[in-house]
Amino acid sequence: MSSSAAGHQYQPKTNVGKIANFVDTRVGGSAIVKEFGRKIFPDHWTFMFGEVALYSFVILLLSGTFLTFFFDPSMAETHYEGSYVPLRGIEMSVAYASSLDISFDIRGGLFMRQVHHWSALLFVAAVSVHMLRVFFTGAFRRPRELNWVIGGVLLILAMAAGFTGYSLPDDLLSGNGLRIIDGVIKSIPVVGTYISFFLFGGEFPGTVIIPRLYVLHILLIPALILLLIAMHLFLVVVHKHTQFPGPGRTNDNVVGYPVGPVYAAKAGGFFFIVFGIIAAISAAFTINPIWNYGPYDPSPVSAGTQPDWYIGWVDGALRLMPGILAGFPFEWEIPFPWGTNTLSLNVLFPALVPAGIVFTLLFAWPWIEAWVTKDRREKHLLDRPRNAPTRTGIGVAGVVFYCVMWAAASSDLIATHFMVSLNDVTYWLRVLVIIGPVIGFIVARRIALALQRKDREIVLHGRETGRIVRLPHGEFIEVHEPVDEYKRYKLVSFDSPVSLPAQADVNGHVSKGEKGRAWASKFFFEDRVAPVTPAELEEAHSHGHHGEVANEHDKAAISSK
Repeated sequence: MSSSAAGHQYQPKTNVGKIANFVDTRVGGSAIVKEFGRKIFPDHWTFMFGEVALYSFVILLLSGTFLTFFFDPSMAETHYEGSYVPLRGIEMSVAYASSLDISFDIRGGLFMRQVHHWSALLFVAAVSVHMLRVFFTGAFRRPRELNWVIGGVLLILAMAAGFTGYSLPDDLLSGNGLRIIDGVIKSIPVVGTYISFFLFGGEFPGTVIIPRLYVLHILLIPALILLLIAMHLFLVVVHKHTQFPGPGRTNDNVVGYPVGPVYAAKAGGFFFIVFGIIAAISAAFTINPIWNYGPYDPSPVSAGTQPDWYIGWVDGALRLMPGILAGFPFEWEIPFPWGTNTLSLNVLFPALVPAGIVFTLLFAWPWIEAWVTKDRREKHLLDRPRNAPTRTGIGVAGVVFYCVMWAAASSDLIATHFMVSLNDVTYWLRVLVIIGPVIGFIVARRIALALQRKDREIVLHGRETGRIVRLPHGEFIEVHEPVDEYKRYKLVSFDSPVSLPAQADVNGHVSKGEKGRAWASKFFFEDRVAPVTPAELEEAHSHGHHGEVANEHDKAAISSK
């Protein structure tokens, strides 16, 4: 039996086939490729944001590997003797000198620096937009809560990777950024000065911070990002990909293309498109010209400088924070048995509280929404943002909150370019950072509800064609064109949760937590537009495409304030 089976084993005829067969028979690669190659992925343009993040990270690794061959992270002092004449003979750190050498003396070095920096900006941007897409469409719901948390950690690590890499050249601009970090650390009461001393290896700027950031930037943080990306993709395969509602699409299937060969070919081509765009931008637009800033010196502070956009919002929060508010000082002297310590809330509060609020809500949101709705079913179909108006409004409020603080990081440039008072810019931004998110929430939610009502009218009465027809009895009407079944399915197939009142437990008692959940449910779902029912659709069609459906059920379904 065994000899017969051995006689019928596949025997490749080419050398490549023999090598492939040798590997496959020992690691079982064909079974893995066969299983994964049949995996179906839906096709929608919003899913490309995650691909852009992955491809830009690959480009980051490739360009960063090139730069590590020539960069020296030492903070030892030296005198520059390279090709850039304006800085020749100037005392600087070895790290800054090697950065200049990469820019001016290594063939292709400046281009690779530009590629690395632009791809870093694109990586953080793609992760951020991908997270927003997941939030607005509800892709974080069960069973993907842990994947949402992984995405949030990836966003934090992307920002950390960007900041550590931004600080490595040891130029004046990056040194001022480290100076801000040093100030934030020292504002921590009691232990802040000790943490700063140990981090920088002495009094700021010390002699070891660049080598330590270098280890974090090229080793620890990329390793964690790679691990989390692998976990993220593994969970995507385990849970299957989400998809937008449509004919034939349910919570139990995925409609799309298999990985091989269709999706793999499209993904491969898209990678080279992303790489080409980054290369073109890097070749045409200068970013972070460190030779203009000079080596870091703790004494000068350059004017009109902004950090990269993903860190700028923290800098903006620091600029907006007042030292005294209505006579209340944010800096206190606290006596301790060993002496007096200063509690600098005007530094500690803006540096930690806004980021803490944003990321705490980000990580907890899947469980917050499940608690409000009491819906713990698995969700594989996505929401259109208009069909979740309160969630959309909260997301827009968060974006406005971030954008105002980001704008505050450029408050000095706003004042100089528009020739207005810097104090006035600061006062207006302080007001906007509070009322801006509220206005953004209200406007976004009302727009979402209005779009839902428009969809409802389109389903019931069809699209306006602009054609006016006179009926035999003299009445003029506008002809409406009914939508096809596919379009109609998209407009009516969505969940529209209702407000759930407080429910008593087995003992008939309504807890305070349940009362809070009922209030949150009312806040989320009191204003809602119910999807069109078959009975309403039939009644609308029976009246023609120009009639109004105005019955008591319809009035109850559409509520507004």
